Amino acid sequence: MLLAPLNKAASDDVGRLAGLLAEAADREGLLDVAYRTIDSPLGELLLAATDRGVVRVAFSVEGHDAVLQELAQRISPRILLAPARLDAAARELGEYFAGKRRSFDLPLDLSLSRGFRLSVLHHLPDIAYGHTASYAQVAAAAGNPKAVRAVGSACATNPLPLIVPCHRVVRSDGSLGQYLGGTDAKRTLLDMEAA
Repeated sequence: MLLAPLNKAASDDVGRLAGLLAEAADREGLLDVAYRTIDSPLGELLLAATDRGVVRVAFSVEGHDAVLQELAQRISPRILLAPARLDAAARELGEYFAGKRRSFDLPLDLSLSRGFRLSVLHHLPDIAYGHTASYAQVAAAAGNPKAVRAVGSACATNPLPLIVPCHRVVRSDGSLGQYLGGTDAKRTLLDMEAA
């Protein structure tokens, strides 16, 4: 059976109903993870939040469907497109990309990181906008100067890139190193912050 495409009015009705469903699910405590996407200079970003705060920022190269599946497995299968919960995150990221914000004032849910990786994430916001730190410097700040490779692993698995600025961590020789969003994205962010 072939389905006819929705006309504009029907599409608006579906969108309005989806919004009402998201509001009701949130109000009734049935929404464990809300998500939305936003456009950015780095491509489309997926934002996800629990009731504790932003839990995930994902680049399109990660595969947004795969990220949602991981959230369903690690946090809860009760995930819904519910943009309102992420309005503040979308606004602050927009301000950041416009050069009007240097740090974020968002509640964060760091439940996707543990142990030394979590310790590293707590130290990354100490790297000031427009500055960088080496993996070795971050390892020392996190309390284990020999854990340079573990810092790299923590940055590679950072569930909140941009908001928790792992892009500011570079190799000791000043070269960029790897980045979850790709080396070009890391260079773009560092150039934007240096301007």
